[in-house]
Order: sequence, then structure tokens, then C-alpha cells
Amino acid sequence: MIKRFGSLFAGHIDLPDMGFDATPANERFYSNDKLVTVFDKVDAIAKTMDAKGYDTFWMAEHHFQREGYECIPNLLMEAVHLCHITKNIRIGCGFNIAPMWHPLRLAEDYATADILTGGRTIFGVGRGYHTREVEVFGSPLLDGDANRELFEEQMDIIFKAFNEESFSHQGKYYTIPPSVPYRGYQLEEITLVPRPVNPVECWQPVVSASERGLNFMAKHGIKGVIGGGAAAGGAASSVVLAWQDVQAKHGRELELGGDLIISFSTYIAETPERAIEDCRKYFQENMKMFGPLGFVRGLTDEQISALGDPKRIHSAGLPTLEQAVEEGSWLMGTPEMITEKLMMIQDQYPGLEEINIGLPVGTPQNVLIEQLEQFAEEVMPAFKSQTAEPVTADD
Repeated sequence: MIKRFGSLFAGHIDLPDMGFDATPANERFYSNDKLVTVFDKVDAIAKTMDAKGYDTFWMAEHHFQREGYECIPNLLMEAVHLCHITKNIRIGCGFNIAPMWHPLRLAEDYATADILTGGRTIFGVGRGYHTREVEVFGSPLLDGDANRELFEEQMDIIFKAFNEESFSHQGKYYTIPPSVPYRGYQLEEITLVPRPVNPVECWQPVVSASERGLNFMAKHGIKGVIGGGAAAGGAASSVVLAWQDVQAKHGRELELGGDLIISFSTYIAETPERAIEDCRKYFQENMKMFGPLGFVRGLTDEQISALGDPKRIHSAGLPTLEQAVEEGSWLMGTPEMITEKLMMIQDQYPGLEEINIGLPVGTPQNVLIEQLEQFAEEVMPAFKSQTAEPVTADD
């Protein structure tokens, strides 16, 4: 049963033009004064979601994006700030990219945020998908096997640091601690200071849904986010079934959809046709950004090349927003229509307790705020009422 609602904001500034006829992605280059406006935008979104009863505001860690698409480099610093200006909403790291951190620095910073926000910061991790980010920080991404191997070792270290009063680790990438003399003794173990004081809830994007990846998540009790950020929108039933099967092999019997968040792009309008008309430019801008990174399924090399060429982009046979609506990754139309679609998803995945809704890279602040408010007022009540305490004759 769907009980909670969140939204992911990857960190884009308001762009002056959007869509296939707008500035090519690689030609966008904004001043620092423009790029830092993302932080006021984050404040506005977080305050709106907090006031309207959302449960989690997710953000994404990214670096060096002069194009203005994903401009929040430190989620944990931002989480502490946002918890100072909101009252209830939790702040989700969607996601800290572990290969761009030393694992113990990431563990320390999360623990500090956990303490300073009273447990309102949700830990999330990912492997990364921008070569410009990961490789600049000195970690592999072009070598996918090395990237996964590094990530898995880092997560082993982080969970040791969270859960053990003192620990050591010897692996391919890290020896912790090094065997060095320290104040009269030989260093053999180390303690994370501080450690989290609240239960650590860890989330990771489910992208390829490989057997190795799913088993690693189950081993550590990491929960999964399908759609949004690194993964294409919507949820394939095969992925949800594979998730359930792997969890069972690790001794956890879950209802279908359990320990998952599924993300959808949503847009409320008086008709689906009006919604599509309003959103087409956001959909197209999102494809210009993410298509060359491999997150638009089924694109050929020729289509990916055309995304950066205004002369060819309209004739390349690229996916349409109508197709995305038909496939179910975009939910568009009246509040009643979107509620009905989400009720069907709830019936399909009875273990699903949380969904993310939102709009893609490029959507202006005023549209994001308007849509979040309308969804909260006209869609969420149908689901929140499912979990309300029953009224008895004595009340």
C-alpha cells in the first residue's frame, strides 16, 4: 500500500530555453552567479514539500556541470541546511556517489548529518554515470568492472564503520588502518567518530538490475529506487520480480514491491493532451541531457549523435512523450486520472509503500512548485486516507 510520497530534484537551474530547438546541451555554459541560483530553488522546493505533507525530498550529487543541469555537489551539507529551514520532511541522498569519496569521509559526513538533523537525513549511494565527475576525482568509470569492484569495497568499509565500535579492513583498494606507529602503539583498528546514532536506512538506484548488483544490495540490506536520476522512469515488472526473488534468497520474504521506491514523472492538467503540450520541451531537454549518457533506452548511436545536432534532431526518429506516457513512466492528466493510475500500480505491487513524483531536468521552479502543490492537494489525500486511524464510536 502506498503510504509515503517523495520527489527527486537533480539540481537544475531555470534554463532560458528548452527542447529540441533550444541550445544544445554541450553548448550551455552559465556564469557562477546563475549556477548558484540552484540553492534558492532547493530551498523553495523543500519548504513547499514540507508544508504540503510530503515525506522525503531527494537530491542528487553532481559536479562540474557548467551546463546548469545538476548543480548540487554536497548533499549532506545541503541536508543539514534544509533541516534547519523545514520542520518534518526527511532529506534523501539520491545519491552520494561513493567512488568520488574516501569511504570513511563519506561515513563521517553522513554520521554528522544524521546527528545534526535528528535522523532526518536518509543515506543513499550510487556508482556514478558521468565520466567527467568520477574520473576527475581519480576513480574508474569507463572501466565498469573496476567501478563496481571499487564501489562494493567502499560499501563494505562504510557498513563496518557504521556498525562496529572498531574495525579493520584489508582489500584491493584500501588497507584500513595502515600499520603505523601511533602514540606508543601499533595501529591495528580504527573507530569512526562520530558513528550514526539513528538506524541507518540506505538506498541505491536499481539501474541494470544485474544479479550481482541485486545480491550485493540484499547482502547489506540496501533498499532500491527504480526510476529517477540514474535509471529510466517507471518500473518493469521483471525488475520488481527479480528484486523480490533475490531478497527471498537472502532470507527476506517481501510482498511484491517491498523495500522499493518507484519514481514517475507526473503532470497535472485539465487533459492529457494539454499536459503533453506543456511538458514536451521538458521531456526533450531531459533527453538531450541523459540520452548521450545511456539513460534513454533503445537509442542508436546515430540518434545519440543527433541529440547534439539541431539540424538532425527532428528527423532522427527519437522517442516521443506520447510513447513515454503509453509505457507508463509519465503519468499525465487530471488529478483523478493520475490517482487512478497510481491505485492500479498499488494493486500491482502490494508491498510498495513509497513513490517519487516529479518533473525532469529543465522544468522551471514555478512549474515544479505548482505541480507539487496540486499533487499534494488533489492526489495524495486518496492514499493518505488509507493509513488514517479509523474513527470509533468512542472518539
